[in-house]
Order: sequence, then structure tokens, then C-alpha cells
Amino acid sequence: MNDISQLLGLPLHPLLVHGVVVLLPLSALALLLAQFWPSARRRLGVLTPLLALGVAGLVPLTTTAGQQLAEVVGPLPAVAEHERLGLQLVPWSIALAAVAVVQWAWFRWGAEALRAGGRARAARVLAAVLAVAVLVVAAGGLVLVVLTGHSGAEAVWGGFG
Repeated sequence: MNDISQLLGLPLHPLLVHGVVVLLPLSALALLLAQFWPSARRRLGVLTPLLALGVAGLVPLTTTAGQQLAEVVGPLPAVAEHERLGLQLVPWSIALAAVAVVQWAWFRWGAEALRAGGRARAARVLAAVLAVAVLVVAAGGLVLVVLTGHSGAEAVWGGFG
């Protein structure tokens, strides 16, 4: 392994994975709370998009470290499946961040601006579209992080065959 894939002699991937496993579900939960619970939205404020943006940066870093670790471990079916799922998590984490930013901007400026401009129907339609997007990216990200984590645990603890 080269120096970028290690920290103090330990593979970086297993260390970074813990951040993804904790922060992606927290981002998804914050996104859902901000969408459907106004008092939570006010309390969370800009934290939701900032957290989601952090996760969107952490996931590619984790997958890159994982690919470097896979080169050392060798071509094993369980590792290949874990890598395949992990790479799918990258676009989901980016989508989660994008929706979080749009959601924050919508509730901060967009909804009120449309209503004030006499476009209440357009505001309702856009709010519904946003709610669907929040549900899709939160559910997709959560399911994929569980599947990826499970496949990684299987690769490590279930044997390498």
C-alpha cells in the first residue's frame, strides 16, 4: 500500500468506513426530519446540507482507500462485491448532498418567495417534488450503506471466498 492508503501503518479504508456508516444515516435522518418536521428544520438549519456535503466528500475518499486496499488483498469475490456496492454509494451520497442543499435553499427562500409572488400552487407542486426527492435519496442511501456495510463485514468476517 502506498502512503495515501494508510494512517500510522493501518489501512485507511476501515477507519474511514466508520465515518460513512455513522454520518450517512445521520444525514439521511436529518434530511427527513427537516422535510417533515418544521421545528426540527429550524433547529437543524444549515447543519443538514453541511453534514450531507461532508458525507459526499467522505464516501469517494473511502472508496478510493478501499480500492487501494483491494489491490493489496487481491481479487476475491466477496471483496469485489463489496467494492461494486461501495462504488454505487458515491452517486447516492452526491444526490443526498444535492437534495439537502436544495431543501435548505427551498425552505429558506424558495417557498416563501413563490407564495409571496402569488404562486401558491407552484410552491405546493415544488414542495411535493422535493418531498419525493428527499424520500428517494434518504431511502436509497440508507439501503445502499447497509448493503455495502454487510458485504464488507461478510468479506472480512465471513471468509474470503
